[in-house]
Amino acid sequence: MRSRIIMSMLTGAILLASTVLGSGTARADASPSLTSSSPPPSASSSSSFASASASAPASASVEVPAEFGSDWHDPLTAAPPVTRPHAKNCRVTLAEAQFRDFTPYRGSYTPPDGCGDRWSKVVLRLDGKVKGRQFDRLGYLHVGGVEIFRTSTPEPSPDGIEWSVEKDVTRYADTFRSARDVEMLIGNVVDDTYTGVIDVKVTLTFYEGKPAATTPDRVLTLADGPGGTTLTTPRNSERVVAEVYATGSGGGCEEYWYLTVPANAPYSCRSDDGPYREVQVEVDGQLAGIAAPFPTVWTGGWSNPFLWYVVPGPRAFDIKPIEYDLTPFAGILNDGRPHRVEVSVVGVSEGQSGWSTPVNVLVWQDPGKTVVSGGLLTHEAGELTDSATYTPGTEHRVDTEGGHRLTVAGYLDTSHGRVRTTVARALANTSAHRWTDGETVDGLDATWTDQESVTVDGRGPARTTRAHRTYTMNGTTTLGADDRLRTVLTLGDRADSVTTRNGRRTSWSRFDDTYTGDATFTVNVPRDQRHAVGTTSERYRLYGSDGCYDRRLTTRQGVLTEDHGGC
Repeated sequence: MRSRIIMSMLTGAILLASTVLGSGTARADASPSLTSSSPPPSASSSSSFASASASAPASASVEVPAEFGSDWHDPLTAAPPVTRPHAKNCRVTLAEAQFRDFTPYRGSYTPPDGCGDRWSKVVLRLDGKVKGRQFDRLGYLHVGGVEIFRTSTPEPSPDGIEWSVEKDVTRYADTFRSARDVEMLIGNVVDDTYTGVIDVKVTLTFYEGKPAATTPDRVLTLADGPGGTTLTTPRNSERVVAEVYATGSGGGCEEYWYLTVPANAPYSCRSDDGPYREVQVEVDGQLAGIAAPFPTVWTGGWSNPFLWYVVPGPRAFDIKPIEYDLTPFAGILNDGRPHRVEVSVVGVSEGQSGWSTPVNVLVWQDPGKTVVSGGLLTHEAGELTDSATYTPGTEHRVDTEGGHRLTVAGYLDTSHGRVRTTVARALANTSAHRWTDGETVDGLDATWTDQESVTVDGRGPARTTRAHRTYTMNGTTTLGADDRLRTVLTLGDRADSVTTRNGRRTSWSRFDDTYTGDATFTVNVPRDQRHAVGTTSERYRLYGSDGCYDRRLTTRQGVLTEDHGGC
């Protein structure tokens, strides 16, 4: 958390006002930090991380220094690795580049030779290294215009760090079946002060085998058209899902949207209506989907890079897209004409930049019909509530309550009969933001919930999948009279999911990724005089009808002191 006063005290305070696509995330401090990503609410993780360094055994005895030195353990998270089938596989190098500025890497992709054009799994792996001094940066990777990966980087130690990220990208198999242009950018600035060149290599590994039914037939992007962006789907689409890589960043206040306050409050980051944010999708001007954005803390966040050197907060290395089931609108979209699809972020003041919302559209087709007709049956949008109340005092306070509901239903006349799909989503956000004059004490306690229910009713028993997502943030940054800055922070990323048929549970999962950190250092002094100390931990638990995974990491002064797994 970075305030106006704290920013002025931290060395190298720079804000790079640029959009997230290809922008570096400007940090108030030149020291490193990181973040990590978590899988969707399913027992089969779609993305996970693998550390480039070996994990310390839980029983290992390690020497912990009195304070941070010039090097520390390579970044790692507690998330599970991507599972891989025992099958013939082929590897393709997708991108290999050193990022020194804002020039994208451009190359070409050719499908693998020797593994066919149908795969049971496709795994992306990024290997990165950087040393010296550098901010954390944001990046993207496009193949044929499809965004398959969005990421941020750790900040390095003077001696250098290495890290890696793995992601299951099987859902983009349609994109990988033909030659495509490749574009990748991790926007960076290298000069006499910020010396870190970000060196990355990205590969795809293809595993032969029959694709799962969950793999979409087509992956589409939006096209520029009259009045905005447009989408034209195949006329026999029977399931349509939009995914939006929504990130607030670019170095301005929208990077810390959850801390913004109404215009009448004396705080360094203001927004007309306060911190409530909601990512909406419209089809032809009609609200089609709502979602709560994840409150990502990047790897220099909360004014304290010592929180993130080894164990990042959830979702920064592999930024998970928001998913919207647009199947109720498929009957409208299947008419063969382009339809206007727009994404907006509720709560952003007019003219304020800082959000990026690239969109992919995943389509499953009906193999038994060339044209699937249908229509929209129900569209019920509740009133959006957004209240941010400022209370002045020795400790200023803003209390926020917001929420929204949307239910849509539609039908399709498929080759296997009429199918009705109902999607209901309910969002809620409460937060209490408190700070003192000068923002030398700055704290937030916030919770976001995003509940979704999708019911598919056609031939056979109705199937309902319910997901309840909860994101939490509770922390305080304090700057003492001795220029010692301390941050205590807990972040939570949780989700429960259950699928039922005729009221009987057929599958379920429960996911909990919790990060805690407590770090202190001296500001306004050279790097070697900061006398930084810090303890961080992450516990990642995922269990349900498909099995169980549980891992805990703990670090002190950048040394990995615990790596314990087991259910």
